[in-house]
Amino acid sequence: MFSEKILKIANEAEIALKPIFEKIDKISFDNTARVLCAFRENRVAESMFAGTTGYGYDDVGRDTLDKIYAEVMGAESGFVRHSIVNGTQALTIGLFGLLRPGDVMLSVTNRPYDTLCEVVGIEGQSGNCSLKDFGVQYEQVNFKNKTEIDFDGIEAKLNEFGKRVKVVFIQRSKGYLDRPTLTVDQIGEIAKFVHSRSEAYVVVDNCYGEFTEDKEPCAVGADMAIGSLIKNPGGGIAESGGYIVGTERAVELASYRLTSVGTGTEVGASLGQNRNMFKGFFMAPHIVAQAQKTAHFAAYMLEKLGFDVSPKYDEMRSDIIQTVKFGYPDGLVKFCQGIQSASPVDSYVVPVPWAMPGYNDEVIMAAGAFTQGSSIEISADGPLREPYIAFFQGSLTYESGKIAIMTAAEKLLDKSNAQY
Repeated sequence: MFSEKILKIANEAEIALKPIFEKIDKISFDNTARVLCAFRENRVAESMFAGTTGYGYDDVGRDTLDKIYAEVMGAESGFVRHSIVNGTQALTIGLFGLLRPGDVMLSVTNRPYDTLCEVVGIEGQSGNCSLKDFGVQYEQVNFKNKTEIDFDGIEAKLNEFGKRVKVVFIQRSKGYLDRPTLTVDQIGEIAKFVHSRSEAYVVVDNCYGEFTEDKEPCAVGADMAIGSLIKNPGGGIAESGGYIVGTERAVELASYRLTSVGTGTEVGASLGQNRNMFKGFFMAPHIVAQAQKTAHFAAYMLEKLGFDVSPKYDEMRSDIIQTVKFGYPDGLVKFCQGIQSASPVDSYVVPVPWAMPGYNDEVIMAAGAFTQGSSIEISADGPLREPYIAFFQGSLTYESGKIAIMTAAEKLLDKSNAQY
């Protein structure tokens, strides 16, 4: 099935990665204990899995899961809903809940992820209901030397715009940028810095980061953290959804944008989705550990084949994303096609770059998942632009992830059928 070269590198990888895997298992154990404790303290019962309809009043399961998310994430309050279609919508709910005309949104980790740029109004047509259309000004502070938080730059912006800065926005993961992912401690440093100088809300795009460490952003001072259930916290079981956790007031304002002013989180039928969301959250620490192990394995394998990877195989990480820089389009395409061919669903499909809504460049995506778009299962994607970086993430099991990486590596070694 695999060449001797690939098998040899794979064996070397698992020997080198043994101490890393032990650390990941420890984090998974600690996070599982925290989730289990929240389930027990909130007396989770079979009756909570029953769905409600219509307005969804008195949905005990929905309300209990809200409390569990908040407790596990180290927040005062929170809500999780299957009706939130993706992470971008969850972020939109949070940002529109906090920002008003004349306010400034200050991103301190470069540009937000591509799909959020139109929401903010950095890109796209005017009149499309972006934050900019509603009179919200966007400002940005880039990383210093491409890797360091620019605290001087943040302070300068806070001084320049004063109380108009209502949201300081942090994207924990790298998105489609070639920069480091922030650790929870780094997020805590930013939150402490901002709160000592401003009354602004510190809002964190937490996508891809949940359960990779033993604490979450709200536990170190963030006012709001936002994510998607078809990424880490859904555990590969939740079929849709998103969450927002944070301070009581911040979450309350977001809830009014979720539904309507005055009703907030008191309405919203669960329609039988509670069971999958409870079960997915319970499984999430273990599933995230599988994805992390796969990412470390990918880093080792692909670096040995001569590609530039980030993070390196022996670096602990704060999200599940592994980047591989190819420098040429065919490498990116072949890698994604290799991942797709080793996926459990649609393995026979050959992905090609296409003009995907919300992106400025053509994007190639490998996603042979049981749930459409589920990044925690297994996926690889990237925009067709220099330096042609693949963003790999996920895997429900380390074993299947290992097979997928080895399959993609074999495809990269195949010098025939170059397409781009």
